[in-house]
Amino acid sequence: MRGLDYHWLAALDAVVAHGGFDKGAQALFVTQSAISQRIKQLERWLAQPVLVRATPPRPTELGQRLLGHYRRVQLLEQELHPALSPEGSGPLSLAIATNADSLATWLLPALTPLMRSGQLLLNLMVDDESRTLNRLRSGEAVAAISSEPTPMAGCVSDSLGRLDYLCVASPAFASHYFAGGIDAGALARAPAVVFDPHDDMHGVFLAERFALSSVAWPHHVVRSSEAFVKLAVQGCAYCLIPRLMIEPELASGELVDLLPGQGVSRTLYWHRWALESGLLARLSETCIGFAQGFLAQE
Repeated sequence: MRGLDYHWLAALDAVVAHGGFDKGAQALFVTQSAISQRIKQLERWLAQPVLVRATPPRPTELGQRLLGHYRRVQLLEQELHPALSPEGSGPLSLAIATNADSLATWLLPALTPLMRSGQLLLNLMVDDESRTLNRLRSGEAVAAISSEPTPMAGCVSDSLGRLDYLCVASPAFASHYFAGGIDAGALARAPAVVFDPHDDMHGVFLAERFALSSVAWPHHVVRSSEAFVKLAVQGCAYCLIPRLMIEPELASGELVDLLPGQGVSRTLYWHRWALESGLLARLSETCIGFAQGFLAQE
């Protein structure tokens, strides 16, 4: 019986990565007919589909598993190549799924030594920390920073530390919206900031402390941690933001802690595939060590 043909997986990867059969074929320097035929052969061999023929095409659940396997194999081959080639090779391109707050605080300083060495090219995939594991699961990323402590099958996770969030605003904003105190009525009128429509941190915070429903308060949607700070400093909104990001603003009085002692904490975890070596292992060791020295520990 014929085994799994990696030309089939390369075709699947190209179609998904480039968003269509035409561009996928161009990336592999083959015809559209050829790439379509390879995917059909893969589906016949598996006796089930690997692609949803939508615009753009997307992998089925089985297709995602195959892509994860194929991309890990490609990465291992990339990492092995310098040992096989006397002339060496260029930097390794790695994708990391990260939450925006880690990116804005500790992740880039942690990665700087590897980037300066010329060993590493980064593809940072920014998402909410509750969803970054999807990138690792699909094979898009080799590591993920997540609030989920339990690793997926075939993976391991290490605690990085805790990000402590404060509920802050400018003094002028606080005077305007919270002159009579901070209660459910005031919070139902004051504009907040959330990262995206799926970000539940602020909603859970208001529900637990003030019994406000998820639709009972106005909010801006801004996919940038740095923009959270700017909006708060400029008096446009109040927000939950990591203390690490706003220590200068708190010290200068540009921002005030609206609810001292009532912030939110999130523990973060570094997830990666269990079998790592070479640069992948150094990447994990570097990031875990840096984060554990930088973030609050339990």
